Amino acid sequence: MPQPRVTTAMKQPDAEPLAPIPVNPAYPLPGSIARPEYGPGEREALIDEIRQLLREKDAVLVAHYYTDEDLQMIADETGGTVADSLEMARFGNRHPASTLVVAGVRFMGETAKILNPEKRVLMPTLEAECSLDLGCPPEKFIPFCDAHPERTVVVYANTCAAVKARADWVVTSSIAVDVVNHLKDKGEKILWAPDRYLGSYVKRVTGADMLLWQASCIVHERFKASALQNLAERYPDAAILVHPESPEAVIEMADVVGSTTQLIKAAQRLPNQRFIVATDNGIFYKMKQAAPDKVFMEAPSAGEGATCESCAHCPWMAMNHLRNLAEVLRNGDNEIHVPEDIRKQALKSTQRMVDFVAEQR
Repeated sequence: MPQPRVTTAMKQPDAEPLAPIPVNPAYPLPGSIARPEYGPGEREALIDEIRQLLREKDAVLVAHYYTDEDLQMIADETGGTVADSLEMARFGNRHPASTLVVAGVRFMGETAKILNPEKRVLMPTLEAECSLDLGCPPEKFIPFCDAHPERTVVVYANTCAAVKARADWVVTSSIAVDVVNHLKDKGEKILWAPDRYLGSYVKRVTGADMLLWQASCIVHERFKASALQNLAERYPDAAILVHPESPEAVIEMADVVGSTTQLIKAAQRLPNQRFIVATDNGIFYKMKQAAPDKVFMEAPSAGEGATCESCAHCPWMAMNHLRNLAEVLRNGDNEIHVPEDIRKQALKSTQRMVDFVAEQR
């Protein structure tokens, strides 16, 4: 029998129409960067070397759920963490290691440095960007904020240090609704950036007065409601798990809407044996650990017969792999630096996020 639908919020009135933004031709397509191929014995040798170097360098590996499963495995097995961006920031802040190696995208390394100026923060590559970060350049965002001084500026963690420095609050998808409700209860109007889909979702759920910046995630934006509907009809017993960076029509089909951590917990908690997942497929490594007897399927990111565009995986996350992780540990390259005046200002909004979570718990 199909399991009953589960929802995270009551239906809300439709948000204001969102203006379309042009596709940046410089962005690589989701799924367009293949997982590295290793020669005989190379993968095992690299894993052993990385484990040893982490010990020798007093370093800890902090990996995002969307990175390669080999990196997630190493983080788990060496005392690091695999987490969403909020827990990555919190973990690095409280871990005693003198060096944080952040496997993810650039803003995650910057956030670690904002919270831990005394630590060395390294990344396997400094070329791993984020379309949300790139879609909210500070030279455009700061004047936009200045033009709306009556609004409290709330930015998603997927932003650069300079944008965080202009913000009043930093949030992740796991606490966005709670923070906005908190501000709404105080009578504050919100200027939200950068993700237009997550912002629209938060606006619908909370009913807050929100002015939305118009950027988007190139992975989540490509999920298609019509193809998802077809897949759901083929597997009516499957629960649909959706990250709120997805388009509204996809969110409306969800059984659970939530952050990466919340989706993993839902996969473990719900009685369904099959799940259709509308987020980066890197999350499947932890989902399978949490619920090893269940089946996880990618939500379609294009129409019938699509190939690479159905490979729901961030091309920048895919730039993190064993070879460049070993290289950065050998040489200490790719260190994250944030100018101190920007870091101090960005710390205010970022620490506010960390403190808010601590108070909730």
